[in-house]
Amino acid sequence: MSAQGIIPQKENPLLFALKKSMVIDDIRDIQNYYENSVESEDSRLERHQLERDITWLYFEEYLPKSGNVLEIGAATGVHTLWMARRGYQITAFDLSQNELEFNKNRLAEHGLHHQIETRAGDARDLGDLPENGFDAVLLMGPLYHLVQELDRELALDQAVCRLKPGGIFFSSHISRFGILGDLLKNVTGWIEETDEVRSIIQLGRDPVDYHQGVFRGYFSTVEEIAPLHEQAGLETIVIAGVEPAISADDQSYNILEGQQRQLWLDLLYSISRVPSMVASSRHILYIGRKPG
Repeated sequence: MSAQGIIPQKENPLLFALKKSMVIDDIRDIQNYYENSVESEDSRLERHQLERDITWLYFEEYLPKSGNVLEIGAATGVHTLWMARRGYQITAFDLSQNELEFNKNRLAEHGLHHQIETRAGDARDLGDLPENGFDAVLLMGPLYHLVQELDRELALDQAVCRLKPGGIFFSSHISRFGILGDLLKNVTGWIEETDEVRSIIQLGRDPVDYHQGVFRGYFSTVEEIAPLHEQAGLETIVIAGVEPAISADDQSYNILEGQQRQLWLDLLYSISRVPSMVASSRHILYIGRKPG
């Protein structure tokens, strides 16, 4: 698959051409995984409410007050609906056509269909989406499915190219070591899969011969996230853990109500940038700015 589009700022043209010419990972298994798991994906942030709530607090703090947003990895539209309700115009881009249909129908049910345009495709090739065309870009998911470093660089180059100078950029990552609490609780037998354990801990990815049809991903260390984005031309603002202090215990937060829930959310948000919290969170949020 080729990566069309305009060469991003600060990208060496020869390097960009080299990236396009390299063998790129076949991610049809990931596409099929999401095409066949729409309902499960839609309920994911209901199961992981702290991740959702803290992410939205960062949206409130750093998104421009209005404008056009490119949401790459928009999925079924949990974040899309949040933004549409606040008046943003959203271009929702995703690998799964089924999830985009769900997303579009969700906004239509809320009378917000005029605020969304959907595009199906691969994050490594954003096609004819305009250069410098968006006030904010969200890359919420693709980077933890692209197991090859060049593929992650290519997706970032494509996304940053579409961001206006001065625009705000968000991306989501799965923490290599933050997921261990979840695996210990929910997939205890994983520890016996010696080759897979070694591959993820040492390389951050599932083994090359990993079985098809299930979640296959790349798991980041905290230390690599800022350099990856800065290489693409962004200035780092924040790196935060969006599930600080809870490990795999979502339910204790999910059942909170009223003032207690708000107080816990305020406290956990306030510590979400502490380095020890970032590394131990299952998901890590990057926020940066394109120099303008």
